[in-house]
Amino acid sequence: MNIYLVRHCLAEGQEPNANLTIKGREQAEQLANLLQNKKINSIICSPYARAKQSIQPFADQSKLTIEMDQRLIERILSPIPCTDWLPLLQKSFSDMDFCVEGGESNRTAMIRGISVIEDTMVNHRSAVLVTHGNLLTLMLHYFDSYYGYETWSQMTNPDLYKLTWEENKYLIERLWSEDK
Repeated sequence: MNIYLVRHCLAEGQEPNANLTIKGREQAEQLANLLQNKKINSIICSPYARAKQSIQPFADQSKLTIEMDQRLIERILSPIPCTDWLPLLQKSFSDMDFCVEGGESNRTAMIRGISVIEDTMVNHRSAVLVTHGNLLTLMLHYFDSYYGYETWSQMTNPDLYKLTWEENKYLIERLWSEDK
């Protein structure tokens, strides 16, 4: 059983209703082609427009329904826009319990994201989960502490990782590259 973890394609902004750019829509088609022969039987997606639009071409090709899951929304660093958010984000990776007032700690967000993976595995589904950069990094971090702030800072839109359970351990493989 494999779980494919997707960071959404290039979008016009960060708000929940931000659409994909023209390049983002092209990336979504490339992503669909990359996922096409992976024997995926379910799609679970953040309800944000850019996430859904990123996986829609694959859903159309594979005739699968997109299941929206609120637990896959981006990690909420702060409930209000911050101009100086990058140092806060970096601090949150060195202190998993650091939390801006009204925001969400990395630990809390990670547990939220991992609960989707756990539910998927209990149901023995090979799935693609579509989310956002910070939450995806935290989900990877849960399985391997190597993944952290540097991973997030080098992630692309889109990005794609395969999580496999093999020989009593999880294996993580990055499948997307910029030259797609």
